[in-house]
Amino acid sequence: MTTPLTGLAWTPAANVAPAGWTSITSTVEGAPANFGKGFAQKYFLCFTSAMNSENPTGDVISDVIILTEKSPLPAGYSYVKEFSDLKTSVSKKKRLCVKLIPLSTAEVATYDILLSSKSKVIPNYMRIGEMSGFALWCKKEHVSKPKPLPKPRNISLEMKRLSLEPDNVDPPSEKPVAPFALKKQATLKRQESTYESSNVYGISAMDGVPFALHPKFESSRTTGTNAFSLFKNLHIKSLADIEKEYDYGFVVERTAAARLPPTIS
Repeated sequence: MTTPLTGLAWTPAANVAPAGWTSITSTVEGAPANFGKGFAQKYFLCFTSAMNSENPTGDVISDVIILTEKSPLPAGYSYVKEFSDLKTSVSKKKRLCVKLIPLSTAEVATYDILLSSKSKVIPNYMRIGEMSGFALWCKKEHVSKPKPLPKPRNISLEMKRLSLEPDNVDPPSEKPVAPFALKKQATLKRQESTYESSNVYGISAMDGVPFALHPKFESSRTTGTNAFSLFKNLHIKSLADIEKEYDYGFVVERTAAARLPPTIS
């Protein structure tokens, strides 16, 4: 079943259930599902999933239990109704009870009811209990509810006035481009294609970094033959000068390594 059950009831015959109700006429093994035990006494369990004027709040069955004759009725539960005449009455030794809750608040509901022999096991169904020699089973599932659609918002005139975009915006006119600009754009596109993301190994760390002198040298920059006068005090050392200046003989280390360890007398 695709919709949860909204009611359970007793009917005196399998073919006299009210409109919208379905009688359970047999067990899963095929045996007659008559709960009556006396001579010519018959009553069957029936169910419905209808949402009509008899169920204006849209209640669904969230739980089904079986109570003994002396057990008190739990809060929120009610006895299964009877569609019977004066000649037929359902046994009161065990009473079938249901709990109805609104569909809007239901998380889990009962979707099916089956009957079987006491020794039978029905997969994916929960055993309610035993009654009149039958085992009662129910199938519970989570109730799927449609997600509410957001209501479209009406933007007032005052809100439209707060928009930064004017109502009527003319598309920018295309100005004629000079041939030199076209040539420059084509050159830029060729250069940009060299540095695509697929060619990251061809990118240098200095790409895009402009060359500029330090401001200290910019203020006193010279031209012509005196362009390198700022570096007149710069002394370029040879390899021999560097080795002589930083020569270190490791004499102390060699002396310490040559010392003999003390002996224990």
